[in-house]
Amino acid sequence: MDVADLTPAQARERFRGGERRPTAGWCRGWTQANLIAVPKALAYELLLFAHRNAQACPVLDVGEAGAFQTRLFPGDLRTDLPGYRVYRDGRPVADRDAVVAEWREDLVPFLIGCSFTFEQALLAEGVPVRHLEQGSNVPMYVTGVPCEPSGVLSGPLVVSMRPVPEPLVATAVEVSGRYPMVHGAPVHVGDPAELGIDDLARPDFGDPVEVRAGEVPVFWACGVTPQAAIMASGVDFAIGHLPGHMAIIDARDDDYRVT
Repeated sequence: MDVADLTPAQARERFRGGERRPTAGWCRGWTQANLIAVPKALAYELLLFAHRNAQACPVLDVGEAGAFQTRLFPGDLRTDLPGYRVYRDGRPVADRDAVVAEWREDLVPFLIGCSFTFEQALLAEGVPVRHLEQGSNVPMYVTGVPCEPSGVLSGPLVVSMRPVPEPLVATAVEVSGRYPMVHGAPVHVGDPAELGIDDLARPDFGDPVEVRAGEVPVFWACGVTPQAAIMASGVDFAIGHLPGHMAIIDARDDDYRVT
């Protein structure tokens, strides 16, 4: 079966069974989300950080302390994503297929909106999505733009990039702007140096994509931003998704579309 035709439950079952790959293009019409789980003592500060940096960190759902399900994710957050990253003292110390052994009773899971949610809408309007064409992960970059801090949490904005033909940039802005709960309109169009990005061919997360003649790099706020804050702030322990390897939730893309 084409992964685009899977239901969220079918995709979660495949990840639980060991399939490991980025999720762009999976479960057409269903919403994907970033995972970040932090100790309960830090949960309020993360929630405030997300509120203050809402375009990068739009909160879709929050679980109870120790829970590995949420209202929108009825699977198991410890096993039903295709990849995880474990942080200790602000450093990524392990990438895991599952995090059953690492999951703690005080961890509060947050599900953060993902720009994969509006990619089908872009395609429907004729806007190409290069990483889907290439069958690769979306490129993501740590910028020089600081987020607004909250308590001990601070760090840089992370962005995803999609090259867009210049005549379609306005369309890409308008279409993605209909989805404010999953990052919405771009934060920057054009010169990556203005964001402090030195080389598009060397993303910090994900894979590089081809930028063709006549195309403009377009940058959206990215839900990996909380993981960048975990690293910048030296947080003692956290678990996130492996960038681009998302939680597929029981909500439809159109649930987050506004008119």
